[in-house]
Amino acid sequence: MTEHKSGFVAIVGRPNVGKSTLLNRIVGQKIAIMSDKAQTTRNKIQGVYTTPDTQIVFIDTPGIHKPKHRLGDFMVETAYSALREVDVILFMISADQKRGKGDDFIIERLKKSDVPVFLIVNKIDKVHPDALLATIQDYTSQMEFAEVVPISATEGNNFETLMDVLVEQMPEGPQYFPDDQITDHPEYFIVSELIREKVLLLTRDEVPHSVAVVVDSMKRNENDKIHVQATIIVERDSQKGIIIGKGGKMLKIIGTKARQDIERLLGDKVYLELWVKVQKDWRDKQTYLKDYGYREDNY
Repeated sequence: MTEHKSGFVAIVGRPNVGKSTLLNRIVGQKIAIMSDKAQTTRNKIQGVYTTPDTQIVFIDTPGIHKPKHRLGDFMVETAYSALREVDVILFMISADQKRGKGDDFIIERLKKSDVPVFLIVNKIDKVHPDALLATIQDYTSQMEFAEVVPISATEGNNFETLMDVLVEQMPEGPQYFPDDQITDHPEYFIVSELIREKVLLLTRDEVPHSVAVVVDSMKRNENDKIHVQATIIVERDSQKGIIIGKGGKMLKIIGTKARQDIERLLGDKVYLELWVKVQKDWRDKQTYLKDYGYREDNY
């Protein structure tokens, strides 16, 4: 009998360095939403990697940044709480970005950590090897890392190496989740995230982070399709207008693209109904944050 290993790994880093892309590659399916806007991930999203003798639970955290409102406070506290409950921390940076104040801020926090911290240099496909070396030297002069692994989360370069090194670090432990489970989040949470991703992607800068999505119901209808009803919440009437678009055109595109992703996730035909609602300043009101899934008991 070989021993079974298991453990928890947090992925931390500044917004937009590719944490969600890496998580999706690890589980082989899209569970974390991706956009080129900072702070896309708001909750801790857990992805589960399972092989016959190892199970690693990855926690993708919101990008650590200086909060500007209650939602921001929630996101940063969520990221920090992940550091308190893991066996390894992956500090992810982008090879094509210089070390900034945000990185220094995270490094100071990581120095206090009592678990191994790996430096994961992402987006190596975007830089020359000499530049990559300079970046690694710069970061390793700031603190001592247990491992330094350069990768490309989108292309998959060096991904296997990263997984091998992580498996080596895992302690002996039980299998927490069934073989085929890739996330601990309920399906309706992932569905709401997929819809939110399309809003971020298609409306660009006009509707930034003042958007939340709540799935009101998910049930199978008489035509054997899964009927999803969801509400997109924004803070201003002008944003509602942008999301609906001329003659409802934008909302239709958002719905079509989100439905395709949801069908892939659920492996079934989906009928998606979307509404748009204005809730002024919801990001600063505790009751709305709770209603829209940003609960303090999540961390």
